[in-house]
Amino acid sequence: MTVPDDVLLRLVAAARSHPVGLGRTRLVVVDGPAGSGKTTLASQLEAALAVRVVHMDDLYDGWTGLRAGVRTLVEDVLAPLSIGLPGSYRRFDWERGEYAETREVPVCATLLVEGCGSAPPEVDEHDAFVVWVEADDEVRLARGLARDGAASRPEWERFMRDERELYGEHRTAERAHVRLDGVGRWVGAGAARVRR
Repeated sequence: MTVPDDVLLRLVAAARSHPVGLGRTRLVVVDGPAGSGKTTLASQLEAALAVRVVHMDDLYDGWTGLRAGVRTLVEDVLAPLSIGLPGSYRRFDWERGEYAETREVPVCATLLVEGCGSAPPEVDEHDAFVVWVEADDEVRLARGLARDGAASRPEWERFMRDERELYGEHRTAERAHVRLDGVGRWVGAGAARVRR
């Protein structure tokens, strides 16, 4: 999914004007189910905003590590940054199936976090700008299998169940400032934002 230029310009303007709330850092998160187009959007935003990026895929400890990755984000990355200290995490090496090097996340003007589970309710405490990207399950699964191979179908299906449960608890789509569909069209804001 490549976001059209007009949508990207709106997102960039909204992100730049959003308040700083994570210590001295503005927090922008791109969340949504696997295969919806978050990483592609994050690459576009990274180039346009010149920001530091944390990918949730680096925080999960494999296919069953969604919740552990969210905890790592909250406790090891966001908590230190909120008090003006650098955060850090150990990057998970998916090919080797183990943690690799430690990566520091320095205090910066804007931090972009992308991936499934990147907008747990705790980010609201840091006035995060939340972008939700969504696509149909069939489209997402097809994208995932094209990238990871047909043999990954059981892992994909399990991960999709896990994320559906997590998003039900977190109400992420409802809390989003912006919602995009899987081809980059602006859908609107989450229901909780519209009511405000």
